[in-house]
Amino acid sequence: MLVEGICTYMNDKTYGFIGLGLIGGSMARAIKSAQPDCTIMAYAPHRTTVDAARADGTIDIALERIGAEFSDCDYIFLCAPVEINNDNLELLMPYLSPKTTVTDIGSVKNSIHEKVRELGIEDQFIGGHPMTGTERIGYQNSKAALLENAYYILTKTDKTKEDRLSDYYHLVKDMGAIPLVVPYLQHDFATAAISHVPHVLSAALVNLVKDSDNEDDLMKTIAAGGFKDITRISSSSPVMWQQICNTNSDNISELLSSLIDSLVDIKLAVDEHDSDKLLDFFTSARSYRESFSDFTSGPIQKTYVLHVEIDDQPGRLAKVAVLLSDHSVNIKNIGIVHNREYERGTLKIEFHTQKDLDQALDLLSHNGYTVVTYQG
Repeated sequence: MLVEGICTYMNDKTYGFIGLGLIGGSMARAIKSAQPDCTIMAYAPHRTTVDAARADGTIDIALERIGAEFSDCDYIFLCAPVEINNDNLELLMPYLSPKTTVTDIGSVKNSIHEKVRELGIEDQFIGGHPMTGTERIGYQNSKAALLENAYYILTKTDKTKEDRLSDYYHLVKDMGAIPLVVPYLQHDFATAAISHVPHVLSAALVNLVKDSDNEDDLMKTIAAGGFKDITRISSSSPVMWQQICNTNSDNISELLSSLIDSLVDIKLAVDEHDSDKLLDFFTSARSYRESFSDFTSGPIQKTYVLHVEIDDQPGRLAKVAVLLSDHSVNIKNIGIVHNREYERGTLKIEFHTQKDLDQALDLLSHNGYTVVTYQG
């Protein structure tokens, strides 16, 4: 559901953040970039976090506690883990102004909506879920670009006024994201399928290799790009995923049951060498996967990777790195691919943005390198 309307907010608005990690920090940066005259205040459990944000100009006021200062806010973003947001909302209640729109960034909405009903502030609350992120955590890894072209789901209540929803909708667009209005129960089931269960599966695959490997760590040593790509999200915060599983347990459990049934079914096909069933299984997955859009971000962040064919000679890797550096292309990671069973290219280079990837592809191709790109 898309909402159209007239943008009503001005650059002199005041925004409050309770929690300032990867997502909260990225949102604060995006708001400050779009509205340089706004005021942003923030509280975080670790004082060094808000001090760093104050020092780099992202926020204007660094707070030591949840207190009366938040009464001045037009928006307050609850940016702690899911269960902690509920506790922080209760602490915020004595200082909540009627003008303030309260929102969160959690990937599970049922719990916070129940708390909002309990506290009687359904007319002021609109749930928010910026569907973006990386495997890295903390304010130090935040950046405004993380919101660019990412879906940002809004979950209103039965008492949400359309002008409040429209204002938030346009704020999301101002951050560079793509707002979608979705019923919160539908949101929780969808995110369980496309984010929560994949994280559980990723962790299970990593633990399977850990438990199955020999004492020489052969599996770990030869793990190829494919395995690393599908398990990359296992580097996310364990505490956050513990809380997500606890708060969205019904949906996750239901979908895990369906997944287990599917795995049992395909195991039977493997045991019986059922070629037709195996082919149908992989063909169906490939067809559906290739129908996904590559133009917007989701909760499992898109990667920007290319592979370069280089000779195994001293200085060849450095030559590529210098070429890109001389043209101000920002490299996230670079390294030799030792197991190339499912991928081409001796050298794997990962970038922060599509712009850097496109520029690198053009530079390397024009300088005679053979380059292979992968959609991720």
